[in-house]
Amino acid sequence: MEDLHNEEFEPLTVKQVSLKWGLYLGMAMIIYGILLQLLDQVGNTGLDMVNYVFMAALMYFAHKSFKDEGNGYMSYGQGLGIGTLMAVVGSFLSVVFSYIYVKFIDPSFMDIIKEIQIEKMQEQGLSDAQIDQAMEMSAAFMKPEIMFPMAFVFSVFFAFILALIISAITKNNDPSTEV
Repeated sequence: MEDLHNEEFEPLTVKQVSLKWGLYLGMAMIIYGILLQLLDQVGNTGLDMVNYVFMAALMYFAHKSFKDEGNGYMSYGQGLGIGTLMAVVGSFLSVVFSYIYVKFIDPSFMDIIKEIQIEKMQEQGLSDAQIDQAMEMSAAFMKPEIMFPMAFVFSVFFAFILALIISAITKNNDPSTEV
């Protein structure tokens, strides 16, 4: 008869941790985006950067979770994988929500973005003709089908950079696997 207490301990996988924490990140990004809109702070660059603070903090906690619930170790590569995959999941959820919101719930949101861009150009001292020209040139990119995939790519790229840094700090190599 097999002793159930001697079963092999199965540590968490990078994928399991990434999906769990990616869902948390996606929800945080969605809730924060809604909050910014409710507070009429869409386009506030400083507040937009708070998403990356969420990302860095959740990445740290994902790494901690991987080590705490696993065997206590995490290689640099595992940390990089967790951070990057977590960002892919979280950013994907956020972008899909944003696309659905802008495309079907509040199409006027794109007008708000355009108004913000015009205000920023006016603050820079551009003439009406220059603003019109700039808006014409950016019109092709101001569609949800273009804008949100670009936001996804940028978010994942920035998260990869964050994961490079955070993984270097949080790694804890298993000494038995080192040469």
